[in-house]
Amino acid sequence: MTSDRLPVWRTKKYADLTLAGVSGDGVFSGYASLFGEVDLGKDVLAPGAFARSLAKRGAAGVRMLYQHDPAEPLGRWRTIREDERGLYVEGVLSQGVARAREVHQLMKSGALDGLSIGFQTVRSKTDRQTGVRRILEADLWEISIVTFPMLPSARVSNVKNARWFRDHETELVRTMRRAARMLKR
Repeated sequence: MTSDRLPVWRTKKYADLTLAGVSGDGVFSGYASLFGEVDLGKDVLAPGAFARSLAKRGAAGVRMLYQHDPAEPLGRWRTIREDERGLYVEGVLSQGVARAREVHQLMKSGALDGLSIGFQTVRSKTDRQTGVRRILEADLWEISIVTFPMLPSARVSNVKNARWFRDHETELVRTMRRAARMLKR
C-alpha cells in the first residue's frame, strides 16, 4: 500500500530564524526557533531540542538553502548552537553563486529578511486544550532564507535600510503578525 502522505512521525516542519545583521562579505547571524514562541503552525521548540542533531551533524551537516529548495544552496553555516534564547547561527553566503549575491542584496535592503529551519520531529507532545505541539527533539537538516517565516516577528535587524521595510510592511505581513499574537493567547 502506498500513500502520498508521510506518517505523522516523519512529518517535516519549518520554523523561523531571525537574522541579526548582514556584512558586506555575506556574513550574517541570528536566532532560529526562539525557544518558547509559538509559530503559525502552532509549534513551539523546547530548549535542548536540537542538541542530539547538532552533536551528530554539526554546522557543516546542515544546509543553507533558498526558500527550502534543495536545488538552491546559498552558502554554508559556520556556527549553529543552542543557548538560553534559542538556536544561534552564523552563516556566510557564497558570493560566487548568482542567487546568493541576489539574496545578499535583498537582505541588505530589507526586502528579504526571514529564515526558516527544516527539521524532522523526533519527539513531541501536544497540548490537547490549545493544540500547540511542543517539539522536544528535532533532527535539523536545513536552514533557509525565506520571504515569509512562520514566526512573523522573526526579522532582520541591524541592516542598512531595514527600517524602511518595517515602516512599509505589506498587509500580508501585518496579518501574519496578528495571527501569531492570537495563537499566543
